[in-house]
Amino acid sequence: MKNSITKDWWRKSTVYQVYPKSFKDTTGSGEGDIRGLIEKLDYLQDLGIDIIWLQPVYVSPQNDNGYDVADYCEINPDYGTMEDFDELAAEIRSRNMHLMLDIVVNHSSTEHPWFQASRQSKDNPYRDYYIWKDPAPDGGLPNNWQSKFGGPAWQYDEGTGQYFLTLFDKTQADLNWENPKVREEVVKLMTFWAEKGVSGFRMDVINLISKDQDFPNDDGSVLPGDGRRFYTDGPRVHEYVQEMHERVFGPYNLVTVGEMSSTTMENCIRYSNPAEKEFSMTFNFHHLKVDYPNGQKWELMPYDFEQLKRLLSDWQTGMQQGGGWNALFFNNHDQPRALSRFTDDKEYRIESAKLIATTLHGLQGTPYVFQGEEIGMPNPHWKDISELRDIESKNMYQILQQNGKSAEEAMAIIRERSRDNSRTPMQWDDGPQAGFTSGTPWIKVDERYPDINVRQQLNDPDSIYHHYKKLIALRKELPVLTDGEYIRLDEGHSQVYAYARVSELETLIVVSNFSDRDALLRLPEDFQAKYVVGRHSKLLIGNTKLQPELQDQTELSPYASYMWLIR
Repeated sequence: MKNSITKDWWRKSTVYQVYPKSFKDTTGSGEGDIRGLIEKLDYLQDLGIDIIWLQPVYVSPQNDNGYDVADYCEINPDYGTMEDFDELAAEIRSRNMHLMLDIVVNHSSTEHPWFQASRQSKDNPYRDYYIWKDPAPDGGLPNNWQSKFGGPAWQYDEGTGQYFLTLFDKTQADLNWENPKVREEVVKLMTFWAEKGVSGFRMDVINLISKDQDFPNDDGSVLPGDGRRFYTDGPRVHEYVQEMHERVFGPYNLVTVGEMSSTTMENCIRYSNPAEKEFSMTFNFHHLKVDYPNGQKWELMPYDFEQLKRLLSDWQTGMQQGGGWNALFFNNHDQPRALSRFTDDKEYRIESAKLIATTLHGLQGTPYVFQGEEIGMPNPHWKDISELRDIESKNMYQILQQNGKSAEEAMAIIRERSRDNSRTPMQWDDGPQAGFTSGTPWIKVDERYPDINVRQQLNDPDSIYHHYKKLIALRKELPVLTDGEYIRLDEGHSQVYAYARVSELETLIVVSNFSDRDALLRLPEDFQAKYVVGRHSKLLIGNTKLQPELQDQTELSPYASYMWLIR
């Protein structure tokens, strides 16, 4: 089914990310389902969402919550049926919205028929669908690469006496993209969903699909020494992505976003510059590592505010100059809630949630809203490891203790870092289980749901929900949000992040106080003279009861955030 929609329409769009297991349960199973999403489409339409990114609902053993796919063209019965999916796609189209599917093709589940055939023998026709290697001369692992979920990246197969590569969980076997038959299979499965009317794809860890074919040991001479430099943005990755564009993305006029692990700006420009014919946009994660001491995720430190601002600014300027396009986000299913991570999720929770929204939605790119973000859901309170479900968190809890941490120290780190922080059920109302399920939820509901839920915020015009709704509408109305040049304005201020978006006809200014203390910001004099003096300024949106005018010196209360338009 070809999409006959305006070219680059997604540049003014906002994407809503649905984690189906935690969104809405209609059967009492305790897990969300496709019919639950159908039930809430009017809610998403009212919010102003253009694209719904549905995370994996394929057949899967669920070792990594669906990112371990056992059948790419069938629906997991836990989520519903193919008829449910077809109804979902039709209902989304009827609302002039679009459906983006998550595609996971760096690896498959070891339960996928391809892998089951592959491990039968070394001469099986599917053997070359995966990456198999003999043991090292000493009988050990083929190399010292590490899994991103902890431990070695190789699993031994007793039956054939070889190892297979697993950059993630031990049940997620990396596909061999050097094999043209694998690439043909990927084209087939994406074509299957495009023919069903899907408008786009989010491509999971797609920049890892091309590996250095020498599979060398990592001597650590280039940090971090875990092998990633030999498979990140690898030698043939752009060739592979261009092939997908030629075969599927282009012919079906799809919107695509590549999830880029440990990437560079130069590569992201190339991945998302329309002239390259690869992706529409890219995710990068550099700004979400500003609280990683020496790049170590499983250690804690306060986040580096200046580094956060510098990274956001560098990527705004660099991608704009290079012709690339950013996917804008602070939250997703793999990250703790930004509200708890970068601001105050207690006394100033409402102001903080609105600040994060305003700061992000003023930038150039396509914004992504992760479910619950629009009502200010914070990280939950975890009592102990038994409450968590994430395989990465459980692995790291053990590894941290093996490396000398006490159980209490390990749990303190897990509380801050766990992916489960973002995966607790969506909080729809103040009824039992937050209106998510009539059964027992697969993971606990955050205890604060009576005060933080959709029903309460729909009826409050000053709520976080209505703040997001207004920002999403502004992106469609103001061309400067799409095309305006980015200029940073805060000059290294210790509390404030401020920037402008400038076009020939209008200027937009965003000012946010990321601290719990009053702050004073003076705009640079040359900027004021060129863009502010003698012009009319209008406050578009703010998060305090004050309605301040833009002045040469602006007073900001704790976590205050404003967006002005100057003409």
